[in-house]
Amino acid sequence: MNILILSNEYPPNVYGGAGVHVEYLTRELARAAGKEDRIQVLCFGDQEEEKGPLRVKGIKPEFAVPAHDGRHQKLLEIFLKDLYMTGLPEKVDIVHCHTWYTHFAGFLIRELFNVPLVLTTHSLEPHRPWKEEQLGTAYKVSTWVERTAYGNADGVIAVSARMKRDVHELYGVPLEKIEIIHNGIDPEEYRYKPDNGILKKYGIDPDAPYVLFVGRITRQKGLVHFLNMGRYIEPGTQLVLCAGAPDTPDILTEMTARVGRLKEERKDKVVWIAEMVPKDDLIAIYSQAHVFVCPSVYEPFGLINLEAMACGTPVVASSVGGIPEAVSDGETGYLIPIKPISRENPEPGDPDDFAKKLAEAVNGLLRSPEKRDEMGKKARERVEKEFSWRAIAEKTIRLYRRLVESRLQASPAL
Repeated sequence: MNILILSNEYPPNVYGGAGVHVEYLTRELARAAGKEDRIQVLCFGDQEEEKGPLRVKGIKPEFAVPAHDGRHQKLLEIFLKDLYMTGLPEKVDIVHCHTWYTHFAGFLIRELFNVPLVLTTHSLEPHRPWKEEQLGTAYKVSTWVERTAYGNADGVIAVSARMKRDVHELYGVPLEKIEIIHNGIDPEEYRYKPDNGILKKYGIDPDAPYVLFVGRITRQKGLVHFLNMGRYIEPGTQLVLCAGAPDTPDILTEMTARVGRLKEERKDKVVWIAEMVPKDDLIAIYSQAHVFVCPSVYEPFGLINLEAMACGTPVVASSVGGIPEAVSDGETGYLIPIKPISRENPEPGDPDDFAKKLAEAVNGLLRSPEKRDEMGKKARERVEKEFSWRAIAEKTIRLYRRLVESRLQASPAL
């Protein structure tokens, strides 16, 4: 097969779970490839790589798209990259898109090459109303592109059962077209690797407990709830935020002010690491955290929870989206109910009540080293048993072959 993967993110330009997914999926696809198989990745950036059956090319057109609104310009530049992507492939048997950024290109390639289109559901625009703050009226266009792609997809991969229901309910995709294939983790790479030197490099005191947040500065990740929670955390505990890549300058300004206020209110350290943390450093930070907190208000799966669990760290997370499929409540951590948000219901309920419930669960683990160790051990075991990229790649290849065979049977002359 000639497999074409389209993605906004690909290393080294990875800032979210979709990019991590594409990185590890393509690696395992390449490992499983036969002599005649080819995997081509087209992504946004200036990457250029060829290794065995895997070929990666970044798309970075020099032409500047004019626009009176800077938010519209970003949208139009995405379409320009999609058009550029469409003209590059020589031979394609199946095209697989990740996030709406590449859906336009995927749809065009499906029609021009008469090949199956697969979409992986990392998120859905109607469930991210804060994107209107980021994109303005371009948000209407991104939603339209996404809706059109799902309406024409030959197969859809949902990263959780919740996402399968969402795709069906929002876009009317028949359930038989949607296959659940969870996100995964490399347990050999993500494992307990303490390093006090790395903690000190980032200003974290290795002799004091700390509670950890990792995520982009976006409404989706619930950073504001982590900061609100910080007011109720046990004295003597550091709060560590690995938080960067803000959606907008406004949200960065807002979060900077909130972090500043929290530092004034707390006697204990609040460490904000705003730059992108290298993977090895992040693994050490995960490994020595007493508790990892994921307060997302929207999370199709929540790959960061697997990263923490693989390092033997218990998780306290909001019970939304696909998180309950990763975190086993009462065994590998605790799930805290929160009202799911949408365009119609943009508020997640009482934020202070949610913050107090997060803090209650975190404080319980901070006070009980035995419980913390037990949950950390079970978290690691769950990752090893249930979430493997190799198994995910095998399921994905089976879906590819089924869709390609179905298309050939429907169009034998092609």
